Formats: sequence, structure tokens, C-alpha cells
Amino acid sequence: MLMIRLARFGARKQPYYRVVVIEKDRARNGRSIEVVGTYNPRTTPASVEIKRERVEHWTRCGAQVSDRVTRLLAGQDKPAA
Repeated sequence: MLMIRLARFGARKQPYYRVVVIEKDRARNGRSIEVVGTYNPRTTPASVEIKRERVEHWTRCGAQVSDRVTRLLAGQDKPAA
């Protein structure tokens, strides 16, 4: 089964995340199938860049989206005020 979830990168205490498509039983930073976006919580406001068409493609193929990625996608829909 495939998952769309975050993989942590960056130095200690300086996290940077990639949104990846990966097999569910692989390690958090294991070999991914495709990188579909990035998330940097250290910027103000946090920067989120996700390729929606690729996420939709993988969900049509049966991939499940993690809770955190679902929240990131929902937050990306809101217009910047």
C-alpha cells in the first residue's frame, strides 16, 4: 500500500520536510517513489509547495494521504489574507 506523507530532512533542530509517495511499511526517510512537494515550518508563515495534480494522480492509484499532509492541503486552499 502507498502513502503520501512527510519525510524529514535538514540539520538537527532545523527541520525541512518533503511530501513523498512511499510504501507504507518503509522507514520515514526510506526510498520514496516520488517527491510531490515540500514543507518548511521554520519560515514565517510556513511555506508549503505541493503539486496537487500529482497528489490527485497517486490518490486515484490507491495511495492514502496522512493526516498531516491532509491538513497541509486544506491550509493551501485558503487564500492568503
